[in-house]
Amino acid sequence: MPGQAAPRLAPEGLNATALKRTPLHQAHVKAGARMVPFGGWDMPVQYTGIVEEHRAVRSAVGLFDVSHMGEFEVEGPGALAALQHLTTNDVAALHVGQIQYSVLCYPNGTIVDDLTVYRVGDDRYMLTVNAGNIDKDWAWVTEHTRDVKDVRWRNASEGTGLIAVQGPKAEALVGRLADRDVTALGYYRFARGSVADVPALISRTGYTGEDGFELYAPADRTEKLWTELLAAGRADGAAPIGLGARDTLRLEMKYALYGNDVDETTNALEAGLGWVVKPAKGDFIGREALEKIRAEGVQRKLVGLEMTERAVARHGYPVQRDGREIGIVTSGSYGPSVDKYIAMAYVETTLADIGTELAVEIRGQAKAARVVKTPFHPSRVKKA
Repeated sequence: MPGQAAPRLAPEGLNATALKRTPLHQAHVKAGARMVPFGGWDMPVQYTGIVEEHRAVRSAVGLFDVSHMGEFEVEGPGALAALQHLTTNDVAALHVGQIQYSVLCYPNGTIVDDLTVYRVGDDRYMLTVNAGNIDKDWAWVTEHTRDVKDVRWRNASEGTGLIAVQGPKAEALVGRLADRDVTALGYYRFARGSVADVPALISRTGYTGEDGFELYAPADRTEKLWTELLAAGRADGAAPIGLGARDTLRLEMKYALYGNDVDETTNALEAGLGWVVKPAKGDFIGREALEKIRAEGVQRKLVGLEMTERAVARHGYPVQRDGREIGIVTSGSYGPSVDKYIAMAYVETTLADIGTELAVEIRGQAKAARVVKTPFHPSRVKKA
């Protein structure tokens, strides 16, 4: 299959013996998954094959173990002020039951992490952060809110399991097992309930561009939830999906992956995340720097590339124009749903227009590419 190589999942020099395991580790091993290190965790990269799993999500429904993600709870009269100081988006705009995508920034405007913020009560919130950043983020949020009064933090990561159910048949599958009407749940909304008699926070979110849910459950009940979902979805073609297909699915949507497309060297504006930077809300970490960058204009932009020659552009490959290096690839693969070799790359702003002809240097050879409109594949999330 084209593009079958796994995404850049294993940081070099990681001690495999120290890898953490999710509550579903044994289920993955039993199912014959190929396990790889990812962000300090032992995770399934694939079960049957990346392309096959990718297509199962686009055509039916796939289950992802994302229990390695981190969850922080913050509450108290000072919780809103703490989050307004830490994050770029306007947390005051959230009603109870709503979610927002946001960014934690360093003072210079570069990215500590991207995350989601859940308003679970009047003075209660939950943050979902990237797996490889849990310790760094915990230190960041607690250190930078020490002077905020009446705020209490709790790291709930270890006790929380998380399963993503994604695809056109996800709503029907979760609906059959849930104790509430999930069809009434809008995009970036959540509700508490139970699924397969397991207490869960049912969140209409995902990382694939398909309709679906992310189900937060107690760690010790997550395996039961996983097993019941797979059994109930068997007739619909439900399948476990590894990190390899998760990577190709999110790439087709041009969803950024921390450590590949965004990190401490990239600012939120050049990464195309200006829509979650809300300076009008008041001061927050990175606001001054981002306003200066916005006024001066970004020097480079994160764009979508389509390879016009048959070649896979991978993370770190140079992007060229007329032999001159003008950017760098951050993510790239074969896109099974679009049947093209696609990539994301930072390129100089003057060369970021759609249709611009560029090249990617692959093993010493310049392979033709062009800047294209994104997402590469149309989103099918249920917005209503």
